[in-house]
Amino acid sequence: MADLILIYLKLCLKGVSVLKSEVYSQSSWLAMKAASLYYIDGLSGKEIAGILNISPSTVSRLLTKSKTQGIISFRVNEPYAHCLRIAEEIRTRYGLRETIVVPAEGSSDPASARHAVALEGARFLQRIIDDNDVFGIAWGRTINYLIQVLNPCLKINNSFVTLHGSVAHCQYSYDVKNLVSRIAMAFGGKKFYFTSNALCSSPRHLADVLSMKQNRIVKELFSRITVSVSGCGSLYPDMDSPLLAKDYHYLTSEEWGELKRKGVYGDILLRFFDENGQECDTSLKDRTLSIDFDEYKKIPTKVIVAADKKKAYTMRAILRGGLADVLIVDYDLARELLEISDPEAKPFIH
Repeated sequence: MADLILIYLKLCLKGVSVLKSEVYSQSSWLAMKAASLYYIDGLSGKEIAGILNISPSTVSRLLTKSKTQGIISFRVNEPYAHCLRIAEEIRTRYGLRETIVVPAEGSSDPASARHAVALEGARFLQRIIDDNDVFGIAWGRTINYLIQVLNPCLKINNSFVTLHGSVAHCQYSYDVKNLVSRIAMAFGGKKFYFTSNALCSSPRHLADVLSMKQNRIVKELFSRITVSVSGCGSLYPDMDSPLLAKDYHYLTSEEWGELKRKGVYGDILLRFFDENGQECDTSLKDRTLSIDFDEYKKIPTKVIVAADKKKAYTMRAILRGGLADVLIVDYDLARELLEISDPEAKPFIH
């Protein structure tokens, strides 16, 4: 009999407890007070429970009530909200997996914009990197900045491989061999790079270069690349590609003339493309030590990191050609790209 009475009392008390909890959860005042303490004052659920003399679970229900009944609301302020809107529009218009638009921080300096997108690019890589990934790395200023700001928190079994040969006279910090060595060191992974300069004198010279053992190993890795990271050079309407720097001596006047006649818009992976993202059919095509576009397009995750609105037409060509899956750009470039984008663009099927 005593046991039955005890069970009865427990049930009664439990019922009272549930009843009290439901009564408190229905209180608009408590919902307002809990929301203010949590969102404005920054107190934890446990601290609020102590102040209001209710359970933490009731606090959770009150916070839910404050959102569903419009007691509080959330919004992303401008210009950040605009970054999200145009990122989504670019993503859907061109069938991209992800588009990241970095807000303008009050400076139109291209170098500052490159640093900003490089930082976001580094964070993206750290977010998606997985054990046994094979990363393809291209040369350039932006990729140099990206690797500088990497902050890897773990060592995993990755391989890093150059997507092309070296640019003979480029700044050492931009050279692809140096970049691959540095990112492999940062993550504790393996490094693979071409031992030769990218631009060969003839198709036969390229074949000889590819016959070298180290270069064969790199080329065989191309089919295993899971993620590639590259910047891009712009050649329309303004010439803003490092490959045209006089001290690089990369192109002769005759080679540049060939490219102009073929309607060149930009370069990526040391390959030159037209307004539709198709490789320009010039003598450079068959003597460049680089992954070719057909194999490049098979890489599951192709990341392009770029800044400066002058690259808008070049970026549109890249997207038309299906040369990117993930786009990381600054606000000015994204806005300009959207303004010149094809209104009826059909997403590229990757």
